[in-house]
Parts: sequence; C-alpha cells; structure tokens
Amino acid sequence: MKYQANKIEKKWQKYWEDKHSFAAQDDTKNKKFYGLVEFPYPSGEGLHTGHLRSYTAMDIICRKKRMEGFNTLFPMGMDAFGLPAENYAIKTNTHPQITTRKNIDNFVRQLKGTGFSFDWSRFVETTDPKYYKWTQWIFIQMFKKGLAYKASENINWCISCKIGLANEEVINGFCERCGGEIIKKQKEQWILKITDYADRLIAGLDKINFLDTIKKQQSDWIGKSQGAELDFVIKNSTQTLKVFTTRPDTLFGVTFMVVAPEHPILNELAKNIFNITEVKEYIEATAKKTDIERSGENKVKTGIELKGIKAVNPVNNEEIPVFIADYVMMNYGTGSIMAVPAHDTRDFAFAKKYNIEIRAVISGGDISQEAYTDTKTGQMINSGEYNGLLVSDFQKKIVKWLEGNKLGRATVNYKLHDWIFSRQRYWGEPIPMINCKECGWLPVAEDELPVTLPNIDDFQPGDNGESPLAKVTAWVNTTCPKCGQAAKRETDVMPNWAGSNWYFLRYIDPHNDKELIAIKKADYWLPVDWYNGGMEHTTLHLLYSRFVYKFLADINVVPSHKDIGDEPYYKRTAQGMILGEGGIKMSKSKGNVINPDSYLEKYGADTVRTYEMFMGPFDQSIAWDDKGVSGVYRFLNKVWDLQDKVSEVAADKDSQSLLHKSIKKVGEDIDNMRFNTAVAQMMILINHLDKQKNIAKDVFEKFVLILSPFAPHIAEEMWQILGNPESLTRQAWPEYDSDLARDEKIVIGIQINGKVRDEIELDFDVEPSDDLKKEILARSKVAKHLAGKELVKFIHIKNKIISIVLK
Repeated sequence: MKYQANKIEKKWQKYWEDKHSFAAQDDTKNKKFYGLVEFPYPSGEGLHTGHLRSYTAMDIICRKKRMEGFNTLFPMGMDAFGLPAENYAIKTNTHPQITTRKNIDNFVRQLKGTGFSFDWSRFVETTDPKYYKWTQWIFIQMFKKGLAYKASENINWCISCKIGLANEEVINGFCERCGGEIIKKQKEQWILKITDYADRLIAGLDKINFLDTIKKQQSDWIGKSQGAELDFVIKNSTQTLKVFTTRPDTLFGVTFMVVAPEHPILNELAKNIFNITEVKEYIEATAKKTDIERSGENKVKTGIELKGIKAVNPVNNEEIPVFIADYVMMNYGTGSIMAVPAHDTRDFAFAKKYNIEIRAVISGGDISQEAYTDTKTGQMINSGEYNGLLVSDFQKKIVKWLEGNKLGRATVNYKLHDWIFSRQRYWGEPIPMINCKECGWLPVAEDELPVTLPNIDDFQPGDNGESPLAKVTAWVNTTCPKCGQAAKRETDVMPNWAGSNWYFLRYIDPHNDKELIAIKKADYWLPVDWYNGGMEHTTLHLLYSRFVYKFLADINVVPSHKDIGDEPYYKRTAQGMILGEGGIKMSKSKGNVINPDSYLEKYGADTVRTYEMFMGPFDQSIAWDDKGVSGVYRFLNKVWDLQDKVSEVAADKDSQSLLHKSIKKVGEDIDNMRFNTAVAQMMILINHLDKQKNIAKDVFEKFVLILSPFAPHIAEEMWQILGNPESLTRQAWPEYDSDLARDEKIVIGIQINGKVRDEIELDFDVEPSDDLKKEILARSKVAKHLAGKELVKFIHIKNKIISIVLK
C-alpha cells in the first residue's frame, strides 16, 4: 500500500476538527499546560516557513504534554490591525476589512492544513469589535489610574502620505511606503506611562525562565543607570543645562557640552547666539532624520558650536563651549550632555574633529591616540584637591559635594521612555476618549464599548495631519459623558501593539462579554507555561505585554503567582531564522521566498513539519535545502513501508534496547527543543528495524507514538492500521526501561587535582578495582602528570568520577 500523504492528512484533519480533539477543558482539577506561539499578522503572502518552524515546535511540545496527561491549552488567533492592511487599502481602494478577512481565511486554511493541534474554539481576531472592546477597556483603566495621558511629541512625519511613522517605517530619511521626504513634526499624542513600571520590569526578569539573550534585550532597552543629575549654568544668563551622568567622577575632565537640536534653550538664547542662522539650518536638516539614523554607532558625528554661548563647569568654574549635535536627542535623558573626550570614544572623536581640549582625569592610557575608557579603577589626576583618590572613593565624594553645594543630586535614569500610543491612521482600534471644552478629556462610558470603526471609503489622512476618522463628522461629533454638551471623539487610533499585548489572556476566556477574563479561569491557566516566537519580538512586544499584565494584576483583573509574581510568561524561547537556499536571507526582491503551500502539496504536511525540525539546531539560523525535504519524505515513506513487516513476534534485545534509548532521547530532546537530534534518533531506529525480517508490534507501536508529535497524520493512520480504534492524541507517552535505555559503555573524565586531563571508556556499572586503578595510572596522559609527584588519593565513584589527588 503506497504512502498517500495528502489523502491521509485530509482524513485526519477532518477527524480532529469533527471530534474537537484538541479542545482544552476549563474548570478542571487536572494538571495544566499552556503553550503559546505568537499569533501572525495575516498578510496577503500567507504563512511563511518561519511561522511553520515556530508553530511546529510548540505543537510537538503540546502534543507530548497531552500524551503525558496534561490538560493542554494551545490557542491561535490573528493580529490583524495595522499599517500594511491600510497601505493596501489606499493602493487598491479596497476596504481593509475585506482584504483582512480574505487573508485570515487563507491563514486558517494553511494552519489547519499543516496539522497544528490548536484549540480552534478559542480563536480570536484583534479586529473583531468583541475583542477590541476589551483592548479599549484596558486603555480606559489606565487613563483612570493616571497611566494614559496626552502630550505633545516629536514624530516622524511623511510630507507625501501625511501620516506619522514609527522609526522602523523610515528608511534613510524617507518614507518606506511612498519614498517621500520625512520631517519631524510636533503633535499631540496619547502616551502610556510605562516608565512607572521600569524597576518592576527589571526585577521580574530574575524570576522567569527566559533565554539570557532575551533578558539582556529587555534590561538594555529599559536601560537603568545610577549616577548624578547636575546643572551647568550658562554664562551671563539665568538659563542652565541639566545633565545626567553615570560618571560624576569625570567632571574635572568636561571640556565641552552638547545639546539636542530640539532643546528649548536654543529658542530662549537665540539672541545670544552669533551664528543663529547656521544653527537653524542645522536644526532643519536634523528634522529630516530619524532617531535611528541620528544615534547609529558608526554614524559620522556632526555639530556646530553655539558661538556667543559658554557653560560653566560647576566643579572648577571653567567656561566651556556648547555645541549643537544631532546625535543628542531630547527623548533620551535631558537633551544635553557633558562631554569628557579623554574617557569617551564618541566625545574623543568629536573633540578631535572640532579641535577641543582633551584632558585626562583618570590615570592610565594614552589619550594622544584614543580615549582611555577602562576607568572603573585607577587614580584621579587633574582633579584639584582630589588628585590621588581612587575612582570609587571620588565617586562618592563628588556626589556628596554636589548635593552639599546644591549643584546636583544622586539619581537614577532610564533609557526607557513612555510609550507613544497614537497613530494618525484608520485601520486600528479607536481610542475610546472624548474631548469636551468644559470637562476636558474623558473616557467613553464602559457600557458603550466598543467604540467601533466607522465604515469609510476615504482612507487618506488629512492635510492637517489628522487621521482619516477626523473627516467622519457624524462619528466624531458626540456628547460629553459628564455634562452632556457637544463634544468630539479622539480620531487617532491605537498602534499595532495594542491588541497583541494581552491576546494570551483572551484565549483563556474568549467568549466572555461581561469581563476581560473570569478570575477563576485566569487562576487556573496562568501563567503561560512556555512561549515561543521570533527574536524580533523579544524586546518591545514582550516588554509591552509584561507591562500590561503587571497593570492588570495591580487592578486585580489577573492573578500574581507564587513563584514568578506578576509575570505573564514562565518561559520564553526563540527559534533561529530560516534562510533561503545558499544561506541568503529570504526577500521578495531576491525572489528566494519559500512558499510552504507548494511543499505541503508536493510532500505533505508531515514531511514539511519533520523537515523544519530536522534541518538544524532550533535556535540557529538554517538555510532551506530541497534535498533535505526530499530526504525526510523518503524517511516517512520507509516508515510507512515497515508496517508490512509488523507481526506478533517477540522483539530481540538489540531492538528493545534501541527502542528504549529512542524513547528516552526523543522525550528529553523535545523538552529541550533539540528537535533535530530527536528526528536523527528516530532515523537510527528505523534504519535498524528496516534490516529486520520481522518487527515486533509492540516495538513499532511505541515508535509510532514518539513519532506522532512530529508527523501526526501518518502516525494516526498507522496507529489505526495497527488495530487501535481510538486516536493516539490522548494515548500515554511511552515509558522507557532505564536498564534497556542505558549505554553499555560510558565515558568518564579523569581529573588530576581538579582538572580533567584524560577520559576513559568503561563498561557501565564496572566496579572499582586495583587492576583498573593500575591501568588508569599507567595511561600516558595521566603518567606525565604523576612524574615525580606523590599520589595522595585515588577516587573512583562508579559511573560518575575518577579523581586523582597529587601532593
């Protein structure tokens, strides 16, 4: 009987759907497992190979968890608001609701066709008013607690599109969408006060099982640093420049200052600046650059001295020049910096370029060649009465001196800034706020949620920088929820992140129209046990969702947990990128994008799933290889053909031993995301069984069970052919016999005075003996360390350690 992948897969996908095979049970006392993957943005291109790699991995984990008796929640949804859909709507004059619906249907078809064991009864879409009602509700709760506020912010503005853009949507100073010129524009924005949670977001990282690289990304983005804040007086004026520094010990080495082009002091002291025309031209040029372009590490630093302006160094009263430079930004720190070129690489390059004094204040290094930055230790020099002090001692003294003279104070600073939450577009969640001339900004009454998007034909933003919603007067004009007078709705919408920062909560209680989540269900299912996704989302998405969860825990909507407190995810992992053939990153322009549909059609879902797990270590970037796909297809065909050899014969010892080793290894490899070696082990077992004249039914059945998370369709079909009437979905994961699973040989390191100098292969469970001791001491690598030395102790612990102690 020939292996017919597509026919088998359609049969079992229909069976799983009809039987609701993967539905998680609420209100149960059974042990639970909540496995989560990032829900996709339903683009017109459909699923890509990266989606399949991430989803297959967690599907394997969840299928194994079900077989181990866990009540397993593995949900799916669509993150469907955002700029791509709106861009397409403008380009084609097609309502984004239409294209989004079409794309979602295509994604669901692909997901079901790949055999993922999602609980489809919990499917959510961020564009569904029943869903975004609660996104709006969360915003209102933040407003009530003072965490949502409106303020004027500098944003990237496309002159052509008449829309605000995120930094990521600006390429080399031009709009990613139309290629138009970008300027900086002041605009009123809704902002969320995430900075109030900065310390908690850092502290929470110590409690959770995230990859170290992910923890570092989170911590670096928040950027907590301790130092001092102090004022530099501007000579002959009442103005001061406030700076924050982590190195107040270098104050005697400050030889110039730099301010951001947006700094308000430039307007306040314009009459004092001799070259103000040149300065204004520089400010206009800077307005066309993004923050990313301005802050790049390898960017050529430019600047202009503010002639006629001098700052006064508070520690020695020296008058120093002040420059304007685009690499300093108002949205980081105070918008002005003190420059110590002797001990900072960036300041050194700037000082060299503009012929500014470079003065060392910490001993060590050759500042005639480069900045000396290894300054955590050393002694103070050129620092007046503090010369000779250790850096650590001077740091404490100078801060006390600044505080005592009311010139500065010890403080903590963060790179993290509050979250700009407004977008001047159509396809997003309406911000549920009303502006009344008498009462100010007020939230929509909660019993009137959701505030739904009006159905409009004109998606173009207005010339005044307003959202397309501003043109829908019948929708905009409303009444004040407090005084009843005429008022206007907010016309900005929420960012892409809004619906995705809490979606994992809605999966738990997706049909609840009375509350965001029933606390009883939240107590049972939370936290998420294991969250897997791409590294591109491990900074902002994780940070935002952790922030939102902590807030919801503060208002008692979700629980805190005994072991990890108010953290939503216990574990977070990430997969490596799939590259095009030849190791080149996939892109439409290169024409090397892999379309999974063609491979699913040609080889079947089980082959694609198993190949994506076998292609290489899961956490590393791996190139797609068509030969590898066909190789896995041959492997599954071999598995299928082996059914003809299955009989009621007793298994031989070698087959039993290899089976139990495979059960042990595949199970451990799944738990540790070593999927490629798990598949390799199953291939070793199948190659062994292929050489047998007959295969014991018990051996083959257990193999089918460990294969099933990887290739569930072929496994279900073979399980049924083997005479099992029930689906293997809830069959128990096979246990292994530790005696049969262990290797007959074991390699043990030989330590000499605590360092491994050699290793020896021994029979498993071999007992220590004098003969074995003599053999070990006579080995060449050991003997050379023994020469001329006295043996103090020889320790041999069976199967574990051999340790030699020499005098």
